This record gives sequence, structure tokens and C-alpha cells, in this order.
Amino acid sequence: MKQFFHFLSRPKDFPQLLNDTFLRAARGEDTEHVPVWCMRQAGRYLPEFRKTREGRDFFDTCRSPEACCELTLQPLRRFPFDAAIIFSDILVIPQALGMNVQMVAGKGPTFPEPLKEPEDLQQLQAKVDVSKELDYVFKAITLTRHKIEGKVPLIGFSGAPWTLMSYMIEGGGSNTHSKAKRWLYRHPEASHMLLKMLTDVIVQYLLGQVAAGAQALQVFESHAGILGPVEFKEFSLPYLRDIARRVKDKLKEAGEDIPMIVFAKDAHYALEDLSQSHYEVVGLDWTIDPQSARERTGGKVSLQGNMDPCALYAPKERISQIVKKMLEGFGKKGYIANLGHGLYPDMDPENVGAFVDAVHQHSKQMGAQI
Repeated sequence: MKQFFHFLSRPKDFPQLLNDTFLRAARGEDTEHVPVWCMRQAGRYLPEFRKTREGRDFFDTCRSPEACCELTLQPLRRFPFDAAIIFSDILVIPQALGMNVQMVAGKGPTFPEPLKEPEDLQQLQAKVDVSKELDYVFKAITLTRHKIEGKVPLIGFSGAPWTLMSYMIEGGGSNTHSKAKRWLYRHPEASHMLLKMLTDVIVQYLLGQVAAGAQALQVFESHAGILGPVEFKEFSLPYLRDIARRVKDKLKEAGEDIPMIVFAKDAHYALEDLSQSHYEVVGLDWTIDPQSARERTGGKVSLQGNMDPCALYAPKERISQIVKKMLEGFGKKGYIANLGHGLYPDMDPENVGAFVDAVHQHSKQMGAQI
């Protein structure tokens, strides 16, 4: 890989990590309590987030290391999370490939010129200089790693190939993803060509994040549930495995050990396959029973999730009860508490705090069970 980032040149003066509970849980080691963080924990549910973002284009914010650092740190000032995830967006990769992506108010991410036919692949940048095109993400990670002062580990992330492909063809969000799935059925060769192109960029992007200071990595296959088991095994799983294997091989060469998480939303049917796809952690949405997930993954991986985000609308006492039951289902070892999807903009920050506190409180009272 020509554009591999030389780890010898990465910053060496990061503050010492003071809380490694999340990393130990990811590796299946014993922990004093179950670690907890939230997808979209830097988000619109926080008034300080809205104030920082006010009047500023979304992707302009993503391209500002200082703004990304500030937004990443905001939830840590309020809540005792055990990990932070860098503020960015999965669609920076299509942008690096040369596509125009805009964040439209009330509509979400929009591609003015989505991919329509296989010939459109020729318009994409064939060879992406990731270190140049996505340098702003790497700078944000390095800055944040310093500013976080070792309080918790910093997670880097990427969208998975199928999820990115579906956005690039649909032109934005979709309920059916019929345009993207049309490609899978009508243009399988072109689909694999695009998925491979995305995979190559994602591998370099994730390695660049580690070189910049990321201490764990998460791959978001947010649209996994749109695929059936057969299509998932052809158009998603091989690329998820390839990403993990290639990243791990390069990290091993550099003497690095970075835990990786795969989150394939709504892909209940693929739990067994995901637990053997080279990731240390499998993230779960809220539609999977904890004990069933444990049995089906057979202790091969740690698990992350899976509380229904809407449970945070409940009174604090009820939140505590739901958390207790969830922890009893998963057990204490090899488990990272999280929601089954991201936080919603209208959620009360105090209820988020109640969720975090309940995880810590109840898990400290649990024995060292699996």
C-alpha cells in the first residue's frame, strides 16, 4: 500500500491515558465497571453544540480541526463517558472521491449529482491521496488527543463500503434504497468495483486515523438491514472483513494493537458471521436480545450496545431499571454499554447523564460474570 502512514512519524507526546476501561472491555479483559459511551454523543441534544454550530455549514465545521475538537470534548465536560468519538461524518469519503455532498437543512445529506449508471464511476477520483484529502480529520484527531488530556480513549471511525455506496447512488437518505439495490441486482460487477474502491480508501483512512492518534476504530454499516442475508454476504461482509484484516495486518507490522468495532445495524441474521470477521467488538442495535447475542457470538467477541435510544425519553428511575436489565442480560465482562443507535436531537441531556450514571452504578455492583 503506497499511501501507508509511517507510524514512526506519529506524535509521541500524547498525555498518558488515565481511564482504559473501554479498551480493556473491547479486548474482553476484566474491568471494574462496564464502560459506556454514546453514538452521536457530540450532537444537537446539547445546547453548547448548537451554539458552536450556529450559522456554520456542516461540512465547513467538519473541516475545522478546532471545531471538531471542541464538539468532541463538549459531552465529556458534562458526563463521565469512558470514551470519546471524534466529531466528523462518514460522507467525507465520497467527498474525497470527488463527489459534491451538501448538508441541507430539514433534509440531511444531499448529493446534487449522485451516481446513476456504472459509467459514472469514471467520474470518481481513481487514486485518492488520503493524507491530503482527509488531512483535516487527522489534524482534528491529533489536536483532540492532546486536549482530551488522557481522560478517556479517542475513537476514530468510517462508514462501511455498502453504506457509503448507497448514499452515493441514492443521493441522500432513503427508506427503500431501491436505486442502490438496483445496482446490486443489475450491475453486480460495477457494484463490486465501487465497493472495492471504497474499501481501499477506507483502509488508508482508518490507518491514517491511528497514525494521528485514534486509540480505537469503529466501522459503521448503518444500512446493513436494507440487505437480505444473501446480499449481505456478497456485498457487505467480504468488504467489512477485508477492511479489518488489512488494517490489522498493517498495524501489526507497526507493533500497534488497536481494537476495532463493527456496527451493522439491523443485521441480526449476520451475528455469527460478524463475530468471525476480525473485529474485537460487534455493535448491536436495540432489536437484539442480549442473551441471544451472547449465545450466537459464542464468546468470540466483546459486544457493544444495545439500549433503545427512545428509552432515554423515560423518567430517570425507569432508565435505571432498563439499564440494570440490559447489564444483567449481557453480563459485565466483554461488554461496552451504548445505545442501539445515535442520540436524537430532542433528548434531555439530564437523561443522558442518568443513563451513564446507571451503567456505572449497576455494573460496579455486579460480580465478574460473563
